[in-house]
Amino acid sequence: MLAVTPSQSLDDIELELLLEGIFRHYGFDFRNYAVSSLKRRVWNFIRNEQLTNISALQERVLHDRHWLDRLLYALSVNVSAMFRDPHFYLTFRNEVVPLLRTYPFIRIWLAGVSMGEEVYSLGILLEEEGIYDRCRIYATDINDAVLKKAKEGIYPLDLMQTYTGNYIKGGGTHDFSSYYTAAYDRAIFKSSLRENVVFAQHNLATDASFNEFHVILCRNVMIYFNNDLQAQVHHLLYQSLVMFGILGLGSKETIRFSPHEQAYEEIDTTAKLYRRIA
Repeated sequence: MLAVTPSQSLDDIELELLLEGIFRHYGFDFRNYAVSSLKRRVWNFIRNEQLTNISALQERVLHDRHWLDRLLYALSVNVSAMFRDPHFYLTFRNEVVPLLRTYPFIRIWLAGVSMGEEVYSLGILLEEEGIYDRCRIYATDINDAVLKKAKEGIYPLDLMQTYTGNYIKGGGTHDFSSYYTAAYDRAIFKSSLRENVVFAQHNLATDASFNEFHVILCRNVMIYFNNDLQAQVHHLLYQSLVMFGILGLGSKETIRFSPHEQAYEEIDTTAKLYRRIA
């Protein structure tokens, strides 16, 4: 039962009803996302679709799956870049890769991969370090539409100059352009970078752990969750990580005040890389 208080605006009530309806009818749970950013994205979608209010959107979403798919795309934060936060990748090369070399086989979970930039960035890094053939990467996202984009590995060509700069700062050792083919205004990344990748839909808010991993990267995802959902997801990641496994978070995220803060040691403060020790 929704708890509606007299102080709530009509907008807030409509938003709660929309999110509750989506959860009950489709199983996608946005109820514990940060309200301000979620409301902003919902209203951007409403204006783009020339609707009048959230209730009008609810009527369409609950009765037409195509509307839900379009809304999911709008609600997903699909903003990323290859080798985003280069210091993270440089630290991963120098501090984490030597640990990974000790494993005969390495399972890696990239949670919330959006359009897949992180998938190809990590694939390039692991290939250059000579351990990609020992890795299985599980790339997951709540949004099936963006996963299809990630599988394609095609990005605007005009972004490659920025990505090349990130790659070099992140410790890249080759010619970045050797990893993609330029065709018209697109950069198509090598299919070999997908050979050891499993793309799958997974909802951090509702789905359980599905394997044990040596590395979990969940970067720039939890900043969109409220405190309760952040705690829930931290518990899920902890359950999914092997002893001495590596956890990577986004630059604005932290392990502090999480349910398992004491179970990790910090590898690098700026890179937000941690190692499970308990």
